[in-house]
Amino acid sequence: MAKWALITGGTVGIGEAFSRLLASEGYNLVLNARDVVKLEERAASLRQKYGIDVEILPADVSIDCEKIERYIESHQIDVLVNNAGYGLNESFTRSTIEQEQNVLDVLVRAPMRLTHAVLPQMKARKSGIIVNISSVASFIAGGHYSASKSYLTVLSESLHTEMKSRGVTVTALCPGFTRTEFHQRAGMKMSALPAFLWLDVDEMVRTGWRDAKNGKAVSVPGLQYKFLRLLTKLAPRHVVRRMGIQIRRRQR
Repeated sequence: MAKWALITGGTVGIGEAFSRLLASEGYNLVLNARDVVKLEERAASLRQKYGIDVEILPADVSIDCEKIERYIESHQIDVLVNNAGYGLNESFTRSTIEQEQNVLDVLVRAPMRLTHAVLPQMKARKSGIIVNISSVASFIAGGHYSASKSYLTVLSESLHTEMKSRGVTVTALCPGFTRTEFHQRAGMKMSALPAFLWLDVDEMVRTGWRDAKNGKAVSVPGLQYKFLRLLTKLAPRHVVRRMGIQIRRRQR
């Protein structure tokens, strides 16, 4: 039986890289994003190159997450990649409450609801993989983004433990700085970032997918970011907090 993977934010960046990787492994795809034109272009390209079925699901996860939930509840989904996301280049004290709420809707509410929607069918089949695109920011204290990604990492770890005996894998993929359009769209200043901190998006996605298939709860691609995670575990928390604030200030 053909297998299906649903990817939110599937037209650019990490989501687009996941679409190509999963297509190369024979998965049929459901691509979600806001831009219908980009969705149709990506779907056509994937169908032609990989000979798979691709459906598009236009929706803004911040305001129409229920549309994707309804789709999940009425279709077979073997892999869910919760990838849709963005960054807000403002401190909490300068952003509006509407901006902060939208961040929570995209980075927390949407992946929570979609994970909740897909788990019943995965449990019934005793198979399935959920990859939640989190971040190494979840290990530090860097404002709303760290807080949102911390929720996603912890939820993934908890569900991984609970679902492991049911044949379902839940993995938090926690990349560091990755070469995509993410930082440009957020207006973040990244020119001063050392080259060794940048990850190649395709290599990062391959690592994360391999870790998910191997049943890992948390995937941290790149030796530099494995070291950072270790540092956040060993360093005093006040040092970690200060580091998070400094990183955010440099991006502004």
